[in-house]
Amino acid sequence: MITGKFPSLRLRRSRKNSWSRRLIEENNLSPNDFILPLFLIEGKNKKQPIKSMPGVYRYSLDKISNVIEKAINKGIPMIALFPYTNIKKKNSLGTEALNENNLVCRALQLIKKKFKNNIGIMCDVALDPYTSHGHDGLLNNNYVLNDETVDVLINQSLLQAQMGCDVLAPSDMMDGRIGRIRKSLDKNGFKMTQILSYAVKYSSNFYGPFRDAVGSKGLLKSDKKNYQMDFRNSDEALREVALDIKEGADMVMVKPGLPYLDIIKSVKENFKIPVLAYQVSGEYSLLSNGINNKLINKNVILESLISFKRAGACAIVTYFALEIAKKIKQIN
Repeated sequence: MITGKFPSLRLRRSRKNSWSRRLIEENNLSPNDFILPLFLIEGKNKKQPIKSMPGVYRYSLDKISNVIEKAINKGIPMIALFPYTNIKKKNSLGTEALNENNLVCRALQLIKKKFKNNIGIMCDVALDPYTSHGHDGLLNNNYVLNDETVDVLINQSLLQAQMGCDVLAPSDMMDGRIGRIRKSLDKNGFKMTQILSYAVKYSSNFYGPFRDAVGSKGLLKSDKKNYQMDFRNSDEALREVALDIKEGADMVMVKPGLPYLDIIKSVKENFKIPVLAYQVSGEYSLLSNGINNKLINKNVILESLISFKRAGACAIVTYFALEIAKKIKQIN
């Protein structure tokens, strides 16, 4: 609560000079705040632009080392891997997710061999990159089965942990999957593998460009409302987080980001657990296209990322990670 009154109290006094404004900054960014998403594609010597996401690319495995080196040099602590799966390898059960020679598994081995523990690796646990219908789990009469899907996700998690994944990130929104994955990891010798739960993942209209990036957009014939959260709800988000913490989540994610700053703040205040935000593909594309078309100033990127910190996020998954980390390093 502000004490004092005008004219003895003038809040503009502290805003007059740059040095003074910097002195009293309440929130700021460092490269430690970022997770860099990387899209993978089969083949060699490929850097394939994603049309719906200006400046974002799919990389073949022989091309990812350069990007990861840049991330390490800029102080970014973790990358997140997302595969573009060839349509021929997709089926209704998403069996490619359990192939020990799939794109993510080969990337994990390559990255761990070359970079050791110089950067963390986060892997998505869900079936949507691998299913012919584009859903995150096993489908029956247009309904995603819960327990049967969790059975598959446990095996996917174990495989990724065996290949070197540091942080497993279940994004599927199945009930009970965190507890069962945690139990399976502990039983199989992966007690120190972390779980970042997408505890609060809304059924959102902001995911379109991502689905394009992983090749599932044209396959999805229905929405995901029977397992992802209703964007009208906020109390439900706290119930989801409470359950996942009880089941063993080390960190939780709120996705999307900007439209849900209130949820980030509420989760942080209620649970005091590391809360991450995902500045999703739709948010990225809206900002990028606005900047490229000179509708908004480029500084909007920094403004949007600071808003996550202000709300209480300890880290942000963002496609702007390299660009902003470079800018921060130049300033410092």
